[in-house]
Amino acid sequence: MKPIYIDYLNALDIEALEMTDGEIIAAVEAGLVAQGNGQTVIEPRVHLEPDPGFHGHFNVLRGYVAPLDAAGVKIVGDYVDNYLHGLPSEFGILNLFDPRTGTPRAILDATVITDMRTGAVTAIGAKHLARKNSKVLAHIGARGTAYWNVRLLDHLFDFDEIRVHSRRPESRDGFAAKLSADLGKTVTAVADWESCVKGADIVVEASRLSEPQPLLKTEWIKPGAFVVPYGTMSAVELSLTDIMQKMVVDDWGQCKGGKFGSLRAHVETGRLSEKTLHAELGQIAAGLKAGRESDDETILFWHRGLSLSDIALGKAMLAKAADKGIGQRLRFA
Repeated sequence: MKPIYIDYLNALDIEALEMTDGEIIAAVEAGLVAQGNGQTVIEPRVHLEPDPGFHGHFNVLRGYVAPLDAAGVKIVGDYVDNYLHGLPSEFGILNLFDPRTGTPRAILDATVITDMRTGAVTAIGAKHLARKNSKVLAHIGARGTAYWNVRLLDHLFDFDEIRVHSRRPESRDGFAAKLSADLGKTVTAVADWESCVKGADIVVEASRLSEPQPLLKTEWIKPGAFVVPYGTMSAVELSLTDIMQKMVVDDWGQCKGGKFGSLRAHVETGRLSEKTLHAELGQIAAGLKAGRESDDETILFWHRGLSLSDIALGKAMLAKAADKGIGQRLRFA
């Protein structure tokens, strides 16, 4: 057997790539288009909870993207108390394989990949489903994925006003300060959910709750707004889906089952079902179903997280790393 090598990109390598906002969005949208065109295989995520006392769990995501000639598995830990240890809430590893032989091809640090691709899916959802003249963004939550939500949304919309809120003052203030510096505009930290959400054109809810609690009130949502709830535990009222003209998800197979997710109760009570679902985002990105058709539509997008997005962004990073001579090669066999 000839030698087998694995391409390895650690967190420092990925930082050195300096992926642009446009590169991140383009890579992730290519994966969504492949999904919409039926060129992918997605296995619903599974979870490992080592011990309830640890306040965290592992997500295992699996997928295949035919146009990219890659299969992949990502394992990401999601631990809500990690800030107490000076650690990010999520750590991840992405493994890529030859889909024909199973030969391992690459290992990538997937912590920032998870953050980037989550933000990209939020932004791509807004690209197709938010009003084109959206100028006010409300963002609940300040975890790792939150930064890329705001950054990539602002890349597309150049907001006049960005408001952020999270439970801990030091978290939201630091988050707002970093975004203000990086985006070159004022990002305002607000002390409560209502002040953050009311009147916003785009509302992203990425809270970190330990158990479901309806903190985001339906009455605060502006008619014609685009709303993205994706917290692990639900922070929205059951009535949220009642005001929506369109409801879109990233993958119905993942959204309709499992223990976690911001709209789990809406699925269980039939408010979100195959009948009430408008489309998967990939179908819209591929041009097979309509996105926003009127400024009057109030639209909801729920994404659980796609292995396809991790694979697509990982492949784009490996290509750029090869061009720039970044990363390492590890002997596998």
